[in-house]
Amino acid sequence: MKYMGSKARFAKFLLPIILKDRRPNQVYIEPFAGGMNMIDKVDGVRIANDQHKELMAMWQALIYDNWDPPKSITYDEYQHMRYNREEYPDYLLGYVGFNSFGAKWFAGYRRDKIGKRDYWGEHYRNIIKQVPNLERVKLSCKSYTDLEIPKNSIIYCDPPYAATTKYSLKFDHKQFWDWCREQSKAGHLVFVSEFQAPSDFICVWEKVAKTNLRYDKATTGTKRITEKLFVY
Repeated sequence: MKYMGSKARFAKFLLPIILKDRRPNQVYIEPFAGGMNMIDKVDGVRIANDQHKELMAMWQALIYDNWDPPKSITYDEYQHMRYNREEYPDYLLGYVGFNSFGAKWFAGYRRDKIGKRDYWGEHYRNIIKQVPNLERVKLSCKSYTDLEIPKNSIIYCDPPYAATTKYSLKFDHKQFWDWCREQSKAGHLVFVSEFQAPSDFICVWEKVAKTNLRYDKATTGTKRITEKLFVY
């Protein structure tokens, strides 16, 4: 699934590092699972959490309720859902809302480019392709701070990046890094994707890449940044 800040293109680099010392039956958990583009490539015991209720309702419907989403949505349908959300089920809003500009929640309708791009068809095929790889994933919808994490888990965090395009929910970055420290001290293996981290976190991987995430309103368009993976 296309999702703002997705790590799909980096999974082949990140997962060998994150799972290198994983033991049999050790839980793998993502507090910010989003588009499931990392966890769908992991096997074993998995927990996918995200605070976005419509997004998680969509995954519940797709993975466990055998929901077949629509293959296309018209501009008028999109706009009506955008401004009348109380009239639609959460799982449909999750599916429609994230197929927007920049894969950001209801950020604007993407019109197909005749003969070139079928955005709704791509959205449908990408998600349907993911579903079989997410069977038996335990789904959770709450703040990461409220998660009950099984003993000695592997925790991979892909939180909203500091000083970039904002997500729909406000995010306390200081509280997040403090939480990562606490989980590490509790015996969990904690990995964090970010551009930068506090000085007591160590970068164990980095790669220069292009991104559309913005640092401020003045810097628009595609830029080259350095994606990093940190541990405490």
